[in-house]
Amino acid sequence: MADLNVKERGFLHLPIATAASQPAEQVLQHLGSSPEGLSVPEAAARLAALGPNAVRTHRANIWAVLGRQFASPILILLIVTAALSLVLADATNSVVIGVILMVSVGLGFTNEFRAERASEALHSRVTHRAVVLRGGTTSEVDVTALVPGDVVHLSLGAIIPADIRLLEANDLLCDESILTGESLPAAKDPGPVAAGAALGDLASCAFMGTVIQSGAGTGVVVATGGRTEFGRIALGLGERQPQTEFQLGLKRFSFLLLQVAVVLTTLIFIANLLLQRPLIESLLFSLAIAVGITPQLLPAVVSTSLAIGTRQLAKRKVLVKRLVCIEDLGDMDILVTDKTGTLTEGRISFTGALPAAPDVSDAGLVTLGLLATEADYTEAKLSSAGQNPLDAALWDSRGAAGFDPGRFERVDLVAFDHRRRRTTVLVREDGGPARLVTKGAPEDVLALCGPTPPPVRAMLEEQFDAGARVVAVAARPAAGLAQLTPGDERGLALAGFLVFLDRPKANARESLDRLEELGITVKIATGDNAKVAEKVCADLDVKSGGTLSGADIDALSDDELAAAAGRATIFARVSPEQKARIITLLRQSGGSVGFMGDGVNDALALHKADIGISVDSATDVAKDAADVVLLDKDLGVLAEGVREGRRIFANTIKYVLMGTSSNFGNMFSAATASVVLSFLPMLPGQILLNNLLYDTGQLAIPGDRVDKEQLRAPSHWNIGFIRRFMLLFGPISSLFDFATFALMLVVFDAVPGEFRAGWFIESIATQTLIIFAIRTRRVPFLRSRPSAGLLGASLGVVALGIFLPLSPLAGVLGFDPLPVPFFLALLGMIVVYLVLVEFAKHWFFSRSAQLLPAGPVTVRRRPDTHHLSRRAFRFSAPVRVRPLEVRRRRRRTSLPPAA
Repeated sequence: MADLNVKERGFLHLPIATAASQPAEQVLQHLGSSPEGLSVPEAAARLAALGPNAVRTHRANIWAVLGRQFASPILILLIVTAALSLVLADATNSVVIGVILMVSVGLGFTNEFRAERASEALHSRVTHRAVVLRGGTTSEVDVTALVPGDVVHLSLGAIIPADIRLLEANDLLCDESILTGESLPAAKDPGPVAAGAALGDLASCAFMGTVIQSGAGTGVVVATGGRTEFGRIALGLGERQPQTEFQLGLKRFSFLLLQVAVVLTTLIFIANLLLQRPLIESLLFSLAIAVGITPQLLPAVVSTSLAIGTRQLAKRKVLVKRLVCIEDLGDMDILVTDKTGTLTEGRISFTGALPAAPDVSDAGLVTLGLLATEADYTEAKLSSAGQNPLDAALWDSRGAAGFDPGRFERVDLVAFDHRRRRTTVLVREDGGPARLVTKGAPEDVLALCGPTPPPVRAMLEEQFDAGARVVAVAARPAAGLAQLTPGDERGLALAGFLVFLDRPKANARESLDRLEELGITVKIATGDNAKVAEKVCADLDVKSGGTLSGADIDALSDDELAAAAGRATIFARVSPEQKARIITLLRQSGGSVGFMGDGVNDALALHKADIGISVDSATDVAKDAADVVLLDKDLGVLAEGVREGRRIFANTIKYVLMGTSSNFGNMFSAATASVVLSFLPMLPGQILLNNLLYDTGQLAIPGDRVDKEQLRAPSHWNIGFIRRFMLLFGPISSLFDFATFALMLVVFDAVPGEFRAGWFIESIATQTLIIFAIRTRRVPFLRSRPSAGLLGASLGVVALGIFLPLSPLAGVLGFDPLPVPFFLALLGMIVVYLVLVEFAKHWFFSRSAQLLPAGPVTVRRRPDTHHLSRRAFRFSAPVRVRPLEVRRRRRRTSLPPAA
């Protein structure tokens, strides 16, 4: 069919249920497409009219970031009050307040917007491709460039890129649990369904966001972006990527402090009015206290931490596809991985042939093994591209040197699949009668042969006990057979076994130790025989909690398997579906589960895991399904990634603890002093300046070092811990503030300007230097050194805080000069303060409620929307997603349906 002009067509809406009930030819006609797909110009025109196939936006919005800086109603009220003060009261103080506020807002905006730009760049580097037919030519395009009418090829392990009406299906099964909640896969067939069928019964359609569990197919895109079933749900959760559990916890904490600030502000304001102080001055002071309590730069600290984290992870050969992956990586406490290339070297070598029949020689057995491969006989010796590792090792062996491909003709082939676990070929030698040759997992091949003699069984078990990987080869005459089906795999005679070896990695034990230090339980999921996996684990001194085979897994109910999987260490001879089931049940038990895989058969499990991990050398399907890509297939590299993820959030917690201790204590001191003293202990502008200097110094926290024990388990939000911390360390800070007040009034008989200068210096010094005590549970400096950046920033802030009351700006800021003895007394108080904080810290963390976990901890289950939001990430574009506007435009321009 010729392409139709966009404006002429009006892009009529075709509901997916309607498309499912219509013949495929009618759907193609309605969409102005054909089995050869759209032309390239037509696809471009439709993309321009409808917008990208996206349900998320990752565009860095400068106005949104700026708006977030003014999100606090207290800050807005303070700006308004300062403006009134400019007109009605003290103009100089109002200008100072305005300048400090603008610098503070600018600081937060600059850091947060820079992090958002880094996130946008990260998203833009990650592309997810779809195979489409345009103008009869097959090509790959970004999934966000798909439009209605595109003809798309679907393959095993891929995520369906749009709502699609199937044109062809070959044993196609789709996991639609993300839409329907149904755990069993849905079988697909291109035939029309009955009109009015429910979503789960639309067998002729495949839905965006669902996963192909087996088979393959071709279909035409019916709906994209927010017009799909998945898109409507995803957009219902918001256009931008949702906040993580950690970010939501920080938001709740900020709201808690805001509530405290509102109460404190109201009480201070009322008290100052009762003391008959000026209205504007009282309001400015009260609001400045509130701003000082609220963690204004907390979003910037979190964003900066994540942006720094992506760069640090890249240096450690760990690439994350989006910033929130860092939290998922740090949260992981269970890792399920294949052993090949992680526990073993991944370099498989052929070690020998073991004939099981008297008429089969070693060379003859190797020849049969070479015949039963999917590779082209003439090309296999020259290149291993497209071969599995065992076949590649066999073709690379000395026994393959004498293989003459010209003697053999492959008549037909039944390719390997994970249900049969074997490859079968029909071959002729020198034009002779056909012969059927099968090669695969010994258990499955032996089941197709006659009774296995005890000596043959003993020979096989001996190889398994030695940790060798064994492939069985069987054959039978097949004269007159011209086409193969799996049903022809019967009545075979065992020819023998091909033996391969994949040695344990030299550094595997060290890598496992590093993961164990991080509280991560490692489990092995392999397609190998159980004894082979157990031998590798024994060689690496891995304590096994038991082994479950694929047959064992199928025999267990979900509840039984959930309990057994929690105990087991090895899952042997497991299929892709079984891996995905194991991952799902481990997640339901409350753990945060990572899965590491690199093959097409791993895609299902990668999608099911909380964090999917692949490697740079993996298949495209596996890398596409993963959240994290390792440049080296090494558990040590993964351990570094987890460590970095946890370090980032441990540092964020440091900022939170700072805000709940000295900062909160200082603001409480100011509130109390304002009621007791005959003058304000600190002017509003001085409070804001103090807060600005303090926050600036804390922007170095994201780059700080973290103690080893703080990385043993994920950092989870604990509001009770923070409250207890605040109730202990806040009053200690206030205690020394009151000591400063007494020193200034009793010893130095200070006037208001001197009092404010003295407390300003003491306040900035104590609340900044306490970071060195709070950042670690150890003795600071001696057993835990801060980063050079944090040390420099903190000392610089203290130096600036001391300099300002002595500088030419002192008069403008409302400070008077201080006597020299004050600084000696200040030094002594700071030393005593830090020593007292150390004693309090030792007592606080020695209590059982605050003890760090020694190993894995129970993690709260993630909400149901977590996986949906993670899946929606691949359909993200750097533009605003506006499905409703598209629908309105479509209704205005639509014409009657095409015939």
